[in-house]
Amino acid sequence: MSDAGEHRNFYGRIHGKTLRAQQKADLETGLAALSLRGVTRAENPDRATLDLGFAGGRPLWLEVGFGGGEHLVHMAGKNPGIFLIGCEPFVNGVAMLLGKLRDGRIGNVAIHPGDVRDLFDVLPDGCLEKVFLNYPDPWPKARHHRRRFVTPGYLKPLARVCTPGAEFRVATDIPDYVRQTLEEVPPAGFALISEAGPGEAWDDWLSTRYEQKALREGRRPHYLTFRRSG
Repeated sequence: MSDAGEHRNFYGRIHGKTLRAQQKADLETGLAALSLRGVTRAENPDRATLDLGFAGGRPLWLEVGFGGGEHLVHMAGKNPGIFLIGCEPFVNGVAMLLGKLRDGRIGNVAIHPGDVRDLFDVLPDGCLEKVFLNYPDPWPKARHHRRRFVTPGYLKPLARVCTPGAEFRVATDIPDYVRQTLEEVPPAGFALISEAGPGEAWDDWLSTRYEQKALREGRRPHYLTFRRSG
């Protein structure tokens, strides 16, 4: 666990375009009901381990940076027997997900609208059975590569909270992100299971808006699957 007083820099966007009235309403009325309690430092200054009772004993999955939430909603809907946490600090993305959940048909989702490292601090050891990292911020400049998710500051705590045999999926259209993923993830405790290209995604994959943009702009998707070592 991290020191309760530790300060972390966060470099990603928090706000984007002005929210529509319905999106503001969704944030005001829907976010509190779906947000995990005890993750933020204000709620949990001692960084006590999170009680997983909210999952009802179901296998726990995590999507890091869910964007507009289309993949998260797809996975939660196809797998009602699991519980899926979505982590996304970008307010506009959170509002988009809440809009997709407004009808109440999907009830196996919780949200952490903040830095995933704060969530890693308080999750119990070996609690995650599947993790998704879809089209993460590429931080293309070399001096910013240390900000990428596939670095020890993220991967070491990820490995701690993954159960042996847990699956870690990475989708990206950035060749250098593939390079760094292949270099950094195995030493953190994950074995590469498969590396696939266009048309060879996972059987349950839902192409996201980010992937569609990449394809329109001529960038090649890569799908990497790792498994947590025992």
